[in-house]
Amino acid sequence: MASSLPLVVVRRALRSLLGSVASASRSLLVLPLMLLFALAAPAQAAQWSADQLTVPAGPDGSTVTFSEQEIKAGRKLFNNSCGECHAGGITKTNQNVGLDPETLALATPSRDNVEALVDYMKDPTSYDGEYSISDVHPSLRSSDIFVKMRDLDDEDLRLMAGYILVAPKVQGQQWGGGKIYF
Repeated sequence: MASSLPLVVVRRALRSLLGSVASASRSLLVLPLMLLFALAAPAQAAQWSADQLTVPAGPDGSTVTFSEQEIKAGRKLFNNSCGECHAGGITKTNQNVGLDPETLALATPSRDNVEALVDYMKDPTSYDGEYSISDVHPSLRSSDIFVKMRDLDDEDLRLMAGYILVAPKVQGQQWGGGKIYF
């Protein structure tokens, strides 16, 4: 069974080996062998488990399992629409309120499920749920002001919510942790 190494490790090994080879003739013999080794290593794609892709669908405890393609589409939509202020799950305008599961669960109403996040992206409220913040936070309600929201539909919002909820399962503490984890 052949072990596969990340391409970066193979490149470093190649540089180190070629740097230590004394003569040009030796490097001409070693180089093809090392290139053959590097090309023979199979590429490793990230594969997520069903547990990582399963998140709360609604406040009733129901769950939904997203596909990897849906999460990738959600990540792209999130980065294009929300990533400017929420890169890595933080909130640049208020570092006390991130997109980590604990913070989402403590919001009023709780925002730790797909349904609640979609509702928030349609018409956001303050963290305590007391008043609408659609005039200062991008949403479908304020798409006349926040143009990035104009082309999003309910399915796009669902995919972004899925990404927001799956990201901490994949990235761990770095999601929503801000600069202290980077």
